[in-house]
Amino acid sequence: MTRTWSVALLAVLVAPATAQVPEVTLDEAVRRALQVQPAMVQARGDQRTAGAALRANTGSFLPSISTGGSSTRSGGSRYISDANAVVETPAQTGVSGSLGASLEVFDGFRRLADRRAASASLAAADAGIVNQRFQIVLQTKQAFYSALATEALVRVAEAQLRRAEQQLQIAVDKLRAGSATRSDSLRSEVEYGNARLALLRAEASLATARANLGRQIGVDREVRAAAGDTLLPQLPDTAAIRTEAIPETPAVRQADEQARAARAQVSVARASYWPTFNISASRGYSGSEPPWVSTETFGDNWQWRFSLNWTLFNGFQRERQVTNATVGRDVAEARAQDARRQASAQLIQQLAALVNSYAAIDIARSNLAAATEDLRVQQERYRVGASTILDLLVSQAALTDAEVNRIQTLYDYVLARAQLEALLGRDL
Repeated sequence: MTRTWSVALLAVLVAPATAQVPEVTLDEAVRRALQVQPAMVQARGDQRTAGAALRANTGSFLPSISTGGSSTRSGGSRYISDANAVVETPAQTGVSGSLGASLEVFDGFRRLADRRAASASLAAADAGIVNQRFQIVLQTKQAFYSALATEALVRVAEAQLRRAEQQLQIAVDKLRAGSATRSDSLRSEVEYGNARLALLRAEASLATARANLGRQIGVDREVRAAAGDTLLPQLPDTAAIRTEAIPETPAVRQADEQARAARAQVSVARASYWPTFNISASRGYSGSEPPWVSTETFGDNWQWRFSLNWTLFNGFQRERQVTNATVGRDVAEARAQDARRQASAQLIQQLAALVNSYAAIDIARSNLAAATEDLRVQQERYRVGASTILDLLVSQAALTDAEVNRIQTLYDYVLARAQLEALLGRDL
């Protein structure tokens, strides 16, 4: 419902689709854009990567297990010097196997810090998915509404051309009747030529807008924005929006989680100052036959190993790692604070743009009605010789401007609403 009316704001001014140009609705355009846009694919990849990092950290608390085995069979002949003869030796089989496990008992709290960082990175990736989703939706709406608005501007240019053609015919007829001057017909002809140029520019802009929409949704050709049902625009509750907490926006949440991950990386770097303690155990066997065949030649061995390692000095490498992590933390925290300030400023700016563009819709509608009536009056006055061609041309230009402004105010409003939705991370 929130998208249907916004599409309809511009759709009321759009004529039926031209043949051979595929149509796409706003919902379909958004769905396809979310599938093909590289930024969204990258955001999903970041989410999968962060999830894999968290699973790997969980696995670091578990012992690592390894096993192995080998089988050899040897034979041949050897020379016996006492007998001065080469003797064949029987073939022999050797089988061995091992099973081992090792566990890092203490690592200077590095794994715990790694887990905090991985958890924060996953939360940041989740927020990034939401943020990127609404950015893609915003870009798609911009391309979609631009295609709708540009198509409406083509209709305005066509109407301007029809008016200029009618006026040229009237001026020529009046010139033949002797009730107008040659200058009137020449000025009407110039106005007609300008209207043709305006239509050519509008059609070129429409082709560009449709091509941009096609690229946005992954189609290698022009795509027409399909018009929806006609509904009146409704201004959302801006007072409630102003009371929303800024940290709830996806961009701010993502920046906060990234700062949390950066703080955890400082603890990871400082863990290198602590000693590490490891335990490992292994069990092995060897014989001429596998143990599941015969245990007569079976011999086994086992081993427990405890190790303590403490790096006392490594050429200031630890200090460099801590410094790098600290700098990264400071930068991430500064970015998180700036993201919050930026979101606050954008909220004020976009709410003002939304309210102003909504008010401009009524003004543009009134201006269009006044300009339409003014042109009708000037046409009648010109027919009876009560006004000049200049008065008529001024009224025609004013009507064209009013029609363009009407379309632009509708486009400004739906775009301002889409930008606000992208900032808040939810549909209005």
